[in-house]
Amino acid sequence: MAEAEQLPPPPPTVPPGVTPVKAEEPQLTKKSDSPKLLPMVRRGGGSRGQRIQLLTNHFPVKMPSSDGYFYHYCVCLCSFFHYLRFLHNAASCHELIVGPHGSPGGRESPDDGSKKRLRRPQRTKSYKVDISYATKIPLQAIANALRGQDSEQFQEAVRVLDIVLRQHAARQGCLLVRQSFFHDEPRRFEDIGGGVLACRGFHSSFRATQAGLSLNMDVSTTMIVKPGPVVDFLIANQNVRDPYQIDWAKKQLKERHKLFPVWIRFEFRERNNGGGEVQSVEITVFDYFVNYRHINITFSGDFPCINVGKPKKPTYLPLELCELVSLQRYTKALSGTQRATLVEKSRQKPDQRMRVLTDALRTSNYGSDPLLRSSGIQISNQFAKIDGRLLSAPKLRVGNGEDFFPRNGRWNFNNKTLFQATDALQRWAIVNFSARCDVNTLIRDMIKCGERKGMRISNPHKVFAEDHQNRRFPAPVRVDKMIETVKNGLPGPPQLLLCILPERKNCDIYGPWKRRNLADLGVVTQCIAPTRLNDQYLTNVLLKINCKLGGLNSTLSLENARSIPLVSSVPTLIIGMDVSHGSPGRADVPSIAAVELPFFQCVLSILDGVSESQFNQVLNIEFDQIKQLSWVILSGTVIENTICHPKNNDFYMCAHAGMIGTTRPTHYHVLHDEIGFSADDLQELVHSLSYVYQRSTTAISVVAPICYAHLAASQVGQFLKFDDMSDTSSGHGSITSVGSAQVTPLPRLHKNVMNSMFFC
Repeated sequence: MAEAEQLPPPPPTVPPGVTPVKAEEPQLTKKSDSPKLLPMVRRGGGSRGQRIQLLTNHFPVKMPSSDGYFYHYCVCLCSFFHYLRFLHNAASCHELIVGPHGSPGGRESPDDGSKKRLRRPQRTKSYKVDISYATKIPLQAIANALRGQDSEQFQEAVRVLDIVLRQHAARQGCLLVRQSFFHDEPRRFEDIGGGVLACRGFHSSFRATQAGLSLNMDVSTTMIVKPGPVVDFLIANQNVRDPYQIDWAKKQLKERHKLFPVWIRFEFRERNNGGGEVQSVEITVFDYFVNYRHINITFSGDFPCINVGKPKKPTYLPLELCELVSLQRYTKALSGTQRATLVEKSRQKPDQRMRVLTDALRTSNYGSDPLLRSSGIQISNQFAKIDGRLLSAPKLRVGNGEDFFPRNGRWNFNNKTLFQATDALQRWAIVNFSARCDVNTLIRDMIKCGERKGMRISNPHKVFAEDHQNRRFPAPVRVDKMIETVKNGLPGPPQLLLCILPERKNCDIYGPWKRRNLADLGVVTQCIAPTRLNDQYLTNVLLKINCKLGGLNSTLSLENARSIPLVSSVPTLIIGMDVSHGSPGRADVPSIAAVELPFFQCVLSILDGVSESQFNQVLNIEFDQIKQLSWVILSGTVIENTICHPKNNDFYMCAHAGMIGTTRPTHYHVLHDEIGFSADDLQELVHSLSYVYQRSTTAISVVAPICYAHLAASQVGQFLKFDDMSDTSSGHGSITSVGSAQVTPLPRLHKNVMNSMFFC
């Protein structure tokens, strides 16, 4: 047994007559003298609209006893020889924690998964286990919250119950992604192409509602790599017919799979003549597996091999011997075709979705979980019935003073003109990166469509077609060459550059093209990738162009009559806030926040992507920062009872129309209200804001300011592809640690486009 770790020296003895002074803790945030803000309490319900009954994916939960406690322990493991490291042998780690004599709370104690696993150094079997008591969490906190009382430990208590659900799913062999879980069952897989499968699973979490505690359960989908031979995955991923057509020189392929020539030579130690001293010989990977492992290598002798070891201690395997196991997440961005296939295969009718959720609840068998059972928690298998209200669609106004009511959240511009068309589009040009588009037909139909919508469009100054020899260059080089061609071919800056992409806008050209035009040149640009030209497609393109150039497609009739309650009485700005985060594992990609500066007396701030646990942070930190800026159920369904919070002011809104009957509502939380909205006025305002999205002729699921903020943040995020065209969002070779990552600075928008809706 090795010697125990030496303890640190004791602190020095305090001299007589000296009183130690406690060091002040560093202040991470600026303290405020103002009282702490809390989410506002519901002032009352709304009454406008037609009353309807609905079924929702909340399952009532009975919790007869609330006298128990959950005990929280922190468990740390380390060897007697080295500091903490990752542990590959997870089974040994689990045995150390829960057995053989049991964990502090019994063998079934849940693990929140927040601690990293350890590596077993030098195959040691000696460990030091440090178990420390953290806190106890009363079940009474949940009961208090359900009665509308403030409870600081409510979120912790519900989090424990959610951890129990995760632990229950983990014991069933599920893939866990936060509060979603996915079974390894082929019947739940959908092939979306490129060697990628859509794995259908379920999301579940406990919620405090006006009707009591409930389990919210819904269908969830994640992307996984198609299990099977690695060669088959590469063939499907590159869309080729056989392995001889695989492009092994791709940078993404080399980084992600660590490819090396199969004929690479390495040292191999063997005993001379079957005994005696060990000698080192050089041998190829191919010869090693054929001669020493007696494995017949058929076709992969001509292909690279995979290094499954470490850079300093490699382990090479021939490609045909490697298999991809099931339930490996695929985090790379999906192509346009994959996204379309995913949407098509994810559609479910209401009765199908209800049947799937009921089967999932029965398969999960939460009643067998010992912790839930000992807590007295019983989950119903019946959908919660709730009351809702159906708000009328707002009246919209388009050109020539025409007012109309959308039907089921939809309308069209077939016989309508734009409310405010931009000035005549005269100085514009077309840039063509595609070899398949009929540009002459596009120009003719686009001018005719503009005339019908009240938008005057002249013939383009010039059409710039890419030299076919430039298509072999990387995307940034292709863009630079095209920019130089455009600058030399135009007499001055154009109003608009219409860019025809070779494929959908997620192609490599999109990011560099947007950055060069919006950040460097200050030119508004519209990218298209038409598969077929018709009036509907061209109308949607013109809607985007019109608002980018300062026009307005449609507006609320109430806005023109200045009759919106409270909002119309004083100058008011409604702003949306959203953050576009980098891809998983990319610590060098910044999170991009988009928001507009207000100069109005009343400001409505609508934030997206905020969890319930962050409400106090938003109110007490971000709220002050915002103020210092100086600045297919029917469409219209609103719910403010039963499944809403027992105390706080929140409501569910379905402003958009469900495609096939099943609609995911948007959950709005009113954190603070200094304007004094009534429930009816606020809900109708939110409903109306879903009809003013200038890019489409449908009501959208969230208010338009949020969508604009999302578009702005997402488009600026595309600028980063100019600097990194490797597209390695899931490649392990690109993953960087947070401490060592150097965040890429974002370019500033050109002053010519800074105040435009460039993101539409």
